[in-house]
Amino acid sequence: MKPENQTQISQFILLGLSEEAEIQPLLFGLFLSMYLVTFTGNLLIILAIIKNSHLHTPMYFFLSNLSFADICFTSTTVPKMLLNIQMQNKVITYEECISQIFFFMIFGGLDHFLLTVMAYDRFVAICHPLHYTIIMNHKFCCLLLLASWLLLVLDSLLHVLMILRLSFCTELEISHFFCEFNQVIQLACSDTFLNALVMYFATGLLGIIPLSGILFSYSKIVSSILKISSADGKYKAFSTCGSHLSVVSLFYGTSLGVYLSSAATPNSRAPAIVSVMYTVVTPMLNPFIYSLRNNDIKQGLRTLLN
Repeated sequence: MKPENQTQISQFILLGLSEEAEIQPLLFGLFLSMYLVTFTGNLLIILAIIKNSHLHTPMYFFLSNLSFADICFTSTTVPKMLLNIQMQNKVITYEECISQIFFFMIFGGLDHFLLTVMAYDRFVAICHPLHYTIIMNHKFCCLLLLASWLLLVLDSLLHVLMILRLSFCTELEISHFFCEFNQVIQLACSDTFLNALVMYFATGLLGIIPLSGILFSYSKIVSSILKISSADGKYKAFSTCGSHLSVVSLFYGTSLGVYLSSAATPNSRAPAIVSVMYTVVTPMLNPFIYSLRNNDIKQGLRTLLN
């Protein structure tokens, strides 16, 4: 069969999490509630950090950017899903799909990078406390953030340009609630070897390296904490990175779950259901983790709400 040229493709079909009509109102209410909680919770974290001068430190600077990334990360997928459920329409246009992939990769990658930078911040604070203000100065923090944005925009742009060169067949159904990169590639009729090569290289560069940085930072942190003689001192040192460690475990744990479910059942909706954890649930829980475990954030939120 002769493949269609990609310029003739106008839309994809998002099969979503379920095709059962009676479940759609439940899914709409559930995802609308989670999206509103995610948006409100992360926005409150950002406003609390901006409003309170005692939160103007590197750790909370990166936390505010993480909250912003979580809002945008969720906003790339959930509003379109809600609109499709409400309109009883599963169509996403070709342009919307490409745009969704582009922004999803940027803000998903930004989560990875910010968690890595925050791990490094905790490493410097615990292992080199006397040099903390010198190393983690405002200029250096902004430079780290700018470098993350620049690298991720270039990476996402490269992937999108690689997709634009592909030709697609008439079978354009995506077993997901958003345009997931791998599933879009699998719909192509033309050769996708170069796309796969770039994807694996980018995954190694932008996935494994940040994770290695987190593991390295926490290995040094644990080593330094164990050298502290008093139990109270160990508790205080560990409590400064407890929230971040919880978020890292949640984020990478759910991402690993998506990978394993995709490998086990590549043609089912299981990956889509599991991906809800890291695309919706994790961004929703992050504000609660930081506000419940962090006294500075609690005080900042009280000041903001009062």
